[in-house]
Amino acid sequence: MSIAHVNNQKLAFSDTGEGKPALIFSHGFLMDRTMFDSQVAYLSDSYRCVAWDERGFGETPVTESFTYWDSADDVVALMDHLDIEKAVLLGMSQGGFLSMRAALKYPDRVRALVLIDSGTHVDPPEVLEGYSQMMAHWMSDAPLGEVGDAVAQIIIDEPELMKKWVSIWESRDRYSLKYPSETLITRDHIDDRVSEITCPVLVVHGDNDQAIPIETAEVLSAKLPNCRGLVRVPGAAHAANMTHPDIVNPAILEFLTELG
Repeated sequence: MSIAHVNNQKLAFSDTGEGKPALIFSHGFLMDRTMFDSQVAYLSDSYRCVAWDERGFGETPVTESFTYWDSADDVVALMDHLDIEKAVLLGMSQGGFLSMRAALKYPDRVRALVLIDSGTHVDPPEVLEGYSQMMAHWMSDAPLGEVGDAVAQIIIDEPELMKKWVSIWESRDRYSLKYPSETLITRDHIDDRVSEITCPVLVVHGDNDQAIPIETAEVLSAKLPNCRGLVRVPGAAHAANMTHPDIVNPAILEFLTELG
C-alpha cells in the first residue's frame, strides 16, 4: 500500500503490473480497493493496475464534505502522481459515478470506461430516506446486526463474502461514513450529459442487482454514444465483479484487447 498526497488528501492505493493502457479501479460505497483483487490478479500480467481507496473508505481518511466531482479530481490527481497520462477507468457503483464525472471533466485523460453496476441517476425520495435511516443506524453505537446483514446481501449476496465484509465493517470507525454518505445521498444526476461521454464504454451489470436494477444499465447503454456492450451477469447482485469474476474478468479483458 502506498499513499498519494494530492488535493489535500491522503489517498491509499496499490500499483501492480505493467503495460498500457493503465487501469484505475474505483470501488463502490462501503467497499475498498480490495474488492477488485480478482480483477487485478487477472489483468496485471498485461496491464498496469492501480486500485485506490476513495475518501472515507479503506485506508483513506476524510475530514470534510465532498462531491463525486471532487472524487473525479482525486482520480485524475492520482494519475498525475503516478505519471499516467491516460487511463481506462473501471468503477463499481459509486466508483462508476466518479469515473463518469472524470470522463466529463477530463475527457483527454480517459481512454475508456468500464461501468460495473452503476448509473447516472439520482435515487427517488423513498430510497434516499431509506439510505438516511440505514446510515443513522450505521453510525450509532448499536451493533450492525440485521442492518449489516441486509446491506451485505444487497451488495454481495454470497454467504462467505457477506460474512467477511460484515466483519470488516464492524472493525472500522463507522462514524467515518458521515461525509461519504452525505455525498451519496446528495449527489447530482448527470442523465442529461451522457451524450458527452464519447470514449468507449463497457457496461457490466448483475441481473439480480437490487440496489441499481439492470434496467438502469439498459437505459444507460442505449444513451452512451460509444457503448461497446452490456454484459449481463446472471444471478449477480450489486458487486458482480466480486461474486462472478469468471464472467466479468474475461469480458473486461476482451474489451481492453479490442481497444488496442
